[in-house]
Amino acid sequence: MNKLYFKFLLLLFVGGVYFFSPAIARCDSISVKGYIADAEDSSPLANVLVNIKGTTSNTFTNTDGMFELFVQQPGSYILESSLAGYKTASLPVNVEQGKENIFYMRLFPSDFRTGVITVTDDHPRSAFDDLLELSAVLKEKELIRNLGQTLALTLKDQTGISIRSMGPAPSRPVYRGLSGDRVMVTEDGMKSIDLSATSPDHSVAVEPFTIERIEVQRGPKILLKTPSAIGGVINVIRYEIPQQVPAAINFKLGGFGETSNNGYLGSAVISLPIRMFAARLEGSYRKTADLKTPAGKLKNSDIETKNLAGGLSLIQKWGFTGFSIREYQTDYGIPGGFVGAHPNGVDISMLKRNYTFKLHYKIESKFLDHIDLDAARTYYKHTEYESPGVIGAEFRIINYNTYVNLIHNKTGIFSSGTFGASFETRDFNIGGYVFTPPVNSYNTALYLSEEIHASDNLSIELSGRFENNIIKPQQVIQLANLDTVFSRNFNTFSVSASGIYKLSKGLNVGLSLSRSARVPTIEELYSDGPHLAAYSYEIGNPRLEPETALGSELFVYYKDENRYAMLTAFYNDITGYIIPRNTGTINVATLLPVYQTTGVNALLAGLEAQLELKLTKKFEFTSSLSYTYGQIKNTSSPLPQIPPMKGESGLIFNTGKLSIGVNTEYAASQHRLDDFEQPTAGYIIFGAFAQYILSAGKTVHNISLNAENITDKIYYNHLSRIKSILPEPGINFRLTYKLYY
Repeated sequence: MNKLYFKFLLLLFVGGVYFFSPAIARCDSISVKGYIADAEDSSPLANVLVNIKGTTSNTFTNTDGMFELFVQQPGSYILESSLAGYKTASLPVNVEQGKENIFYMRLFPSDFRTGVITVTDDHPRSAFDDLLELSAVLKEKELIRNLGQTLALTLKDQTGISIRSMGPAPSRPVYRGLSGDRVMVTEDGMKSIDLSATSPDHSVAVEPFTIERIEVQRGPKILLKTPSAIGGVINVIRYEIPQQVPAAINFKLGGFGETSNNGYLGSAVISLPIRMFAARLEGSYRKTADLKTPAGKLKNSDIETKNLAGGLSLIQKWGFTGFSIREYQTDYGIPGGFVGAHPNGVDISMLKRNYTFKLHYKIESKFLDHIDLDAARTYYKHTEYESPGVIGAEFRIINYNTYVNLIHNKTGIFSSGTFGASFETRDFNIGGYVFTPPVNSYNTALYLSEEIHASDNLSIELSGRFENNIIKPQQVIQLANLDTVFSRNFNTFSVSASGIYKLSKGLNVGLSLSRSARVPTIEELYSDGPHLAAYSYEIGNPRLEPETALGSELFVYYKDENRYAMLTAFYNDITGYIIPRNTGTINVATLLPVYQTTGVNALLAGLEAQLELKLTKKFEFTSSLSYTYGQIKNTSSPLPQIPPMKGESGLIFNTGKLSIGVNTEYAASQHRLDDFEQPTAGYIIFGAFAQYILSAGKTVHNISLNAENITDKIYYNHLSRIKSILPEPGINFRLTYKLYY
């Protein structure tokens, strides 16, 4: 920690040399400058059309939200600004000769979801980008309203998302019934390194409160990050390495408190310009007590998290380059009190230290537009304590990750595209009473993604990925239940194609097809021993082959000024689907249930629906529904851990600054069960919220009050490993506040 604090002090010292460059004015006219920001989060808005009413003087804001116009005479004028998706704004101004005329404007988003029209330095948006923005992005005031203790809880109301949990802290998103590394979490486009994909007791090492935007990505383009085309990528965006110099120092202060666990959080993010450099500093602290449920407290479910980060970038006309440092430390409890569990639960201490480098270099040739280079080193340590000072398991990872991407301009039939390579090495070591051998793994990938604007009505996206994975135990040993452990070498490929066809104004239909491959993880291959915090005795299979999936997805969506609707059907046929299954036996030495990793031929299919309907100018109705069907094809029996049908509906009153809403979440019962899996009953719970945005001078205050499970109903999450002890949280009130300056 001392080294990290020293680096923060260094960044603050650099900030001490900050000064503004003098403005250069035209001698034959009067300069009118300004800065335009989003009224909800004070972020700069690019490509805003700014004009002086009654004159021909107009311009667009740059990527920093800045603009400059000129008038011939001093006097009173009216500045007008407009941007798709925002309400047009006017500002009376008084322009004086011989003085610096700088004005600040805020634009409020439109009351209803609008079409996405964005011009960037790279490429115009495609139909696929618009679809992502419409159906799978959480940002701005909606993100603040949905903020939870973890990334999974923040995303829980999104279509297709369920939560795998073993208490409040170790919760992870499940997408269309797919879990583990089939659902990749990335931070600013870089793979997030932790062990949350391997076991239900491991938490996602991401602090959600400082996130600016979350994207649930799917479709062919995710092959740039992962070989699992049927899964998804959850990308959290902070701009930890700044990509532009802010117009002035700005900061975001925030916090929240909630009643279900007496939890609270405090956070600060500061961005500052240092001539041609931009710096960003972040810190937060979170503390919760044991979770309260309608049936009593969930003992040993407390959380304490500390999060520090700093980034520095050099911004030039050719692009930008920068680095960041982040340290994330959390201590949390795993509840006990059920068969196979430690009587008092298990305590987990986790440390993640990340160093990241980014380079964005504009080439701007006829073929190549720019090149992106991203590299990261991650140190991760995770210790599980049976009791104070007594270690049950210990995990340590040193991971290196590098991406080199080249983005090209329109070439032949391809309107734009990306091709590149990634390299990853991992040194994985385990201690305590877990007997997985230490392993080195090496991943090399080549990939490309291309977009074809076939006609005004048809857009096509094509992607492919080749991977070589070497998984090499550091020593050849024989474990209690496995044959001799040996190295594995996998060569796999994945391909995906998608098309969107415009049937009529607002109405679109699309089809995605894919063939993807996923290699087994280190734990799936080599585990052989008790995992105390997961309350299981885990046995891997070093002879597992890669799972391969043939995926298809058909979707149709409609959008106009008052309505947005989308219906999706998906069908995935998976050969060698790798899952840990409860064998129904108990390991005599540890009294833990035995889970055996196996590959089965499986089917995953389902339906999803989304609806947003503007009832009046200020009232909006929203609803969504998700259903997944899972089956083991060999035996025609259900796949384990498949979420039941789930839906959400809400009614929102929105004036722009004030939003008030009521909502309901409902789920069907789940009786399609694997052997030794417990059923869950259906439920319906109710909630409400009120959110207000106050602009005062250069500050914006965003206040949100949420009420959850207001009837204090007893209900259970089917994907919870501890549902046999206690239900989900009872009534909860959460107050969230963010200040932008």
